[in-house]
Amino acid sequence: MHPKGFLFDFDGVVVDSSESHGAAWESAFRELFQQQIAPFPRSHAGKSPMIIAEYFCTVIGEEKRTKELYLLKDKHLDCYFKVPKLLPGVREFTSYLSKNKIPFGIASNATKQFLKNSVHHLNIDFPTVFGVQDYVKPKPAPEAYITLAKALGFQEDDFKNLWVFEDSLTGTTAAKLAGMIPIGITTQYTIEELKKAGSCFVFPTLLEAYTYLTNATAAEDCSNIQL
Repeated sequence: MHPKGFLFDFDGVVVDSSESHGAAWESAFRELFQQQIAPFPRSHAGKSPMIIAEYFCTVIGEEKRTKELYLLKDKHLDCYFKVPKLLPGVREFTSYLSKNKIPFGIASNATKQFLKNSVHHLNIDFPTVFGVQDYVKPKPAPEAYITLAKALGFQEDDFKNLWVFEDSLTGTTAAKLAGMIPIGITTQYTIEELKKAGSCFVFPTLLEAYTYLTNATAAEDCSNIQL
């Protein structure tokens, strides 16, 4: 069965934003603590900015300043905005979905201003976008994807027919808990790691996923032709 809708994470699925976020964390941390920030742990990929800020502060024994770092990083991300790199297949995929009137949107743990700036500067077609401030409980809780699905007009009975593209174990867990179909993108993790976390299919980028989907749709259309 063709999926009823497509839900996308942002960082690592739609864009490569590692340089954008990395520079903002480094400059904010240096301004706040006058020292170099610790390396970013892969285990925190996809987690909310507040959890990441807490990690960096804990490393130097400054847990009490977590919120300060979180807010300052968000400010740096906006003031010194670096346009992230668009990943392969995004324009093809969104064009296909729009043409076929298939609902889609973004639910990310990134901040809303970063998402707004990125979508604007990259001129990409995502009319429905949710960021971390839109949820009470960010990923790995399912709220992000449930919020997006409902905004797109889906009922709970539809969730089992929604594809969710994720590159992190955090987001994959959120999709599973929402009762949706996680689809892995190997930006951060291997095929094996993503499948173990619950991904039903795994692709290098959205371009391969788009090719798979359109080929499968064409094959299905052909099988329905009466000779």
